Amino acid sequence: MKGNIFYAQSGGVTPVINATAAGVIDAYQKNKNVFGKLYVGKNGILGALKEELIDISKESQSELKLLKQTPGGAFGSCRLKLNDFKKSEKNFIRIYDVFKKHNIRYFFYNGGGDSQDTTNKISKFFKDKNYPITCIGLPKTIDNDLPITANCPGFGSVAKYIATSTLEASLDVKSMSETSTKVFILEVMGRHAGWLAAAAGVIKNKAGDPPHIILFPEIKFNEKYFLKKVKEAVNKYGYCVIVASEGIKNGKGQFLSDSGLKDSLGHSQLGGVAPVLSSIINTNLDYKVHWAVADYLQRAARHIASKIDVDQAYKLGLSSIAYAKKNIGDIMLTIKATTSKSKYNWSIGSTKLDNVANIEKKLPTNYIRANGIEITKTCNKYISNLIQGEDYPSYHDGYPKYANLKCNTIKKKLKSYKL
Repeated sequence: MKGNIFYAQSGGVTPVINATAAGVIDAYQKNKNVFGKLYVGKNGILGALKEELIDISKESQSELKLLKQTPGGAFGSCRLKLNDFKKSEKNFIRIYDVFKKHNIRYFFYNGGGDSQDTTNKISKFFKDKNYPITCIGLPKTIDNDLPITANCPGFGSVAKYIATSTLEASLDVKSMSETSTKVFILEVMGRHAGWLAAAAGVIKNKAGDPPHIILFPEIKFNEKYFLKKVKEAVNKYGYCVIVASEGIKNGKGQFLSDSGLKDSLGHSQLGGVAPVLSSIINTNLDYKVHWAVADYLQRAARHIASKIDVDQAYKLGLSSIAYAKKNIGDIMLTIKATTSKSKYNWSIGSTKLDNVANIEKKLPTNYIRANGIEITKTCNKYISNLIQGEDYPSYHDGYPKYANLKCNTIKKKLKSYKL
């Protein structure tokens, strides 16, 4: 009997995670003779724990064709980190029981560092059970903080959104700065790595161009130095544009915006650094400040996606089936990049899951200028390569047309499970 495939989406979604799902589905449909059913977990790994499996063959082909251009996680995602075997062995046993009952022999998990850790642990657990399964991690994170892979699908599109939004907001602020707002702050995601904040720097072509200040988590926040640079920008150019990572810390290593709460993975819940920075400027410099938080808008902006990003995400999905056909598992697929003076080239590779699980890649020191608030030419080139090209979705009645899947689950074979 042919083995079935289980694919699931995990963690914070991206503008292109569904493009990876589309790649998996398209490649599977051309290789049905090799595999059994393609199941998708409803709400990530919860779909395995709750035995909520979506049979792709039951979905409308016309809706599936829209999947590649649809943001969000079309099948639902989750933030659930499986702990070590001893503490939560029952969860691993449950996944084992579900996979065995439904003859699942291929596991594709589409997510970031925590998700790769989950894939790795499931692979090891099943080996201990002598159950043959091919486990493949598919990278995804707008934070671009997975190691080994040259970049992460999702980052390029969000970088394009941030760069564009910063440019457009800068023109607005500049035009009004004589009698109104002097400072604009855009807060972007990035708890420990400043890749997204760095993305705004690609629009800076000469001195005086915005953003005037970029605040990275890798650089300790110095209030005195910060205020000095804000004042200098306003005095020289009439206005100041700041892009700040949500995870910037003070000299004591504390998040400026730490709310004191924890999320479902145990990470500090950040309460918004933009209003904190605004208050510092208002109190000390008495400038009128406006701020915005990109938040979900940045990771949902499929309408301005990078074509490079879409292509890479889709190709990873296609490649997962190719690797599965060869029974190559215990890996995460990667993007390998080669650059020349005139052209950016990329291909799909792989690395062992042990090399990426729970490992975070921060912005390299040579990507941040010595002044600590701007990016280098090397960084600019790296990001510029990833934001190239447009891949607009189709429109209907003036707004994008996105997939609307049923996501009905198959009949359960096991008793219900309490997490």
